[in-house]
Formats: sequence, C-alpha cells, structure tokens
Amino acid sequence: MQYISTRGRTAPMPFTEAVMMGLATDGGLLLPESLPRADAATIDQWRRLRYPDLAGAVLALFATDIPANDLRDLVQRSYTTFTHPEITPVVRHGDLHILELFHGPTLAFKDVALQFLGNVFEYLLQRSGGRMNILGATSGDTGSAAIYGVRGKERINIFILHPHKRVSRIQELQMTTVIDPNVFNLAIRGTFDDGQAMVKGIFNDIIFKDAYQLGAVNSINWARIVAQVAYYVYAALRVTGETGSPAVDFSVPTGNFGDIFAGFVARRLLPGQIRRLVLATNENNLLTRFVNQGDYSIGQVVRTISPSMDIQVASNFERYLYYLNNEDADRTARDMATFAATGVLSFAAEQRQTIGQDFLAATVDEAGTLAVIRDFYDAHGVVLDPHTAVGVGAAQALREPGVPMICLATAHPAKFGEAVGRAIGRPPELPAALAGLTTMASRCTVVDADMDTIKEFIVRHAG
Repeated sequence: MQYISTRGRTAPMPFTEAVMMGLATDGGLLLPESLPRADAATIDQWRRLRYPDLAGAVLALFATDIPANDLRDLVQRSYTTFTHPEITPVVRHGDLHILELFHGPTLAFKDVALQFLGNVFEYLLQRSGGRMNILGATSGDTGSAAIYGVRGKERINIFILHPHKRVSRIQELQMTTVIDPNVFNLAIRGTFDDGQAMVKGIFNDIIFKDAYQLGAVNSINWARIVAQVAYYVYAALRVTGETGSPAVDFSVPTGNFGDIFAGFVARRLLPGQIRRLVLATNENNLLTRFVNQGDYSIGQVVRTISPSMDIQVASNFERYLYYLNNEDADRTARDMATFAATGVLSFAAEQRQTIGQDFLAATVDEAGTLAVIRDFYDAHGVVLDPHTAVGVGAAQALREPGVPMICLATAHPAKFGEAVGRAIGRPPELPAALAGLTTMASRCTVVDADMDTIKEFIVRHAG
C-alpha cells in the first residue's frame, strides 16, 4: 500500500517512509491511496481474535512493507505493557457500552498507538542505522504517552511541548518526572494550538527537518491513526456479536480530530458495522459547529476541566476534508490555504449533507460534564474522567433506542482528580502508576511560544 498527501504534491511512498516522514513535505497529511474494506469472511474471522492478534491483522492491511513476522512481533510487544488482559475491554453500564482505553502505562488512550509507534521507530532506526529527534506538541496525554513509548531507546531523542499550567497536575508530572537523558520537556507560555502551530512550522522547514532528522508523534503521523482504528474494530465486533445488533454507534470526546478520524477509517473498513460517529466537544466547540452548522471558524481557546480538548485548530481535520472534497487534493490544498489566511471555511449544501451522514455532534459544557460524572457514579458506581464524561453526555443526548452506543473512555479519572472531586465530593483513588509522582525528581524548561526559541533548543540538545 502506498501513501499520498492530502495536498497532492508529495510522491507516493510505502508505510515505513510515511511513518518516518510524519508531516508530508508539501505541508499536507499522509493517507493511504485507498482505504481497505474487509469482506464478510474476514469480519467473521476477526470476531474471534484476541486484541493483539486483531490489531496485527488490521495493521497488516496498512503496513504492507513490514515483513509479517516483524509486524506481528512489534504489535505483540507493544501491548505487553498493558495491565488488562483484553487491552481495550468493553464494559456495559446501563444503556451504554464503555470502551476502556486507559490500561496502558500512562493510563490514556494514546498509549494504544504510541507504544506501537515507539517500537516501530526503534525497529526502523535499527534497520537503517539512523537517528531521530521526535518533536511533538501535547494538550495533555500525547506527551506522556509518547515519552513512555521512547524513553531510554537508543537512536531517539524526544522534545515535547505542552502549554504551561494548562494541563492537569498529574499530566504534567507524568511528563516531567521522566528524566531519561533522551527526554526533553518544554512548557510553552501559550496554548496547545500555539505549540501545534510551531511544530507544524518547524516540520515545514524542510532543511531544518532533514538536518535534525525530525520525526512526528502527534496524530499527524499516520501510524497513530491506524493503530487506533484497531480498537474501533475490536469494540464494534464485540458489541454486535454480543447484542445481535447489525451495527453500533460510537461517541468520541474530540479535540484534534485524530481519534474520531480513526473511527471514520474503521467505519469504511467495516461496511455496515458502524452506523454513526458522535463527535463530542467541550466549550471549545469548533468541530460541533462544523457538523451542526457548517461553521468551521477559529474561536478563542477556553480553559476547561477537560484540557486535552481545549483546542480550536483540529490538525487531523484536513484528512476528513480530503474525503469531503471527493479526494481532490488540489481543492483540499486551496481550502487549507484559505483557512490559514482567514481562519474560516465554508461548505456547500451537498458537503453538509455528507457531513450529517458521517457524524452527529454535541457540546457538553463544564456544568454538564460535572453532572455526568456525578450521575454516572451514582447510577453505576463508576468514576469517569472529564473527557470521557463529555463523550457520555453527548451519547446520552444523541443515542437512538435500539442501536448500541459505545463511548470511548479516554483516560483514567485519577489523572483529573480535582475535577472528579468537584463532581463526586472526593478525589478518585490513585492507581499505583500515579502514586508517588509528586515526590519524584522532575525536569522541564519553560519557554516562550516562539518557533526560533524551540529550534535553538533542539540544536543545542539534539546531539
């Protein structure tokens, strides 16, 4: 399988080159030339597989240039770090099914992809004899998951930007208490959008990118997306098998559009098995406005109790836009240029109809999020983190009777103890992975949100 850019000006390449490139050289995002579809016999076979085996089967459709045995080993090793035997179990609570994605080493859904990506990077660098300097921005969980995926690995340094004092205390400590010599944490005086813009700007400086062998771990890297496709497939097949329903809906707490785009790919991969994707946002509701009103325009970032979703520029939206434009790369490039210049995109009636067929959307504000956490705890004895609560709130508002609804539980509630405490009157119990973080040594550099400053830091520390 070959990979192309959403903007059409990058030569096709195999999976391994796409992983190492991250952001396409023309500024676009990489995608498969065509999205695969599983036939009925394959779907029936997949229903019986354990999660690592299913993930390997899904990834094999996209990573066709990695030898089968090597890919199988990479996938199996990636999930030995998870504490639940099912890796991503699906648990029913009342009318909802909760897909638990927080059983990895940093207790967030991003471990599912970043444990795999870290191993792929190491595998490819060992094969080539090369080195890599990973650069990424995080709104909370990507940073720690990426750091845990590559800490201590030879041939790799990692530089992670997070918005200073705009992530939860636990999220900050999970990053900054990793003091391996190949890990560099930078707290920027600004928002996640500022950090993401700088990362994209640095990657678009091709001379600098090549000189310092920069690699991407944000969801601009296709490997992040495809690794997440696997848990949609796993959950959909488990729930349709258990309930006898022909199809399911998913509710996805969404900020950067990466996780829900993985759902979009899974929906194409499993014809008829996934009906609708519910896009759930907090007060930073760019994407809800896009789905419900056709209004894709940048607003002001609002600080909320679900900080990983405090985003106004959704980096992965361009991938969906490519399909919304009927895979017209030139049109997509023009649209992204317009958005960069004006901060606004508009959509024709036909496009809005397509959007409505792909997604439903709802915004859950802070009061609503706290109410969901409290009510779900009272009803089921289960504590939700605030991001998951946004997804559950949207699911409750938009669920259709008779269609199973699967809600993505994206993080362990203990990562957001203050918000949970406000909702249920006490902080959640800290799991072993988080206990003791406050007493550990930490290392972090606070810097201005300035691209030249970030470049200079990389130059000094890249080695």
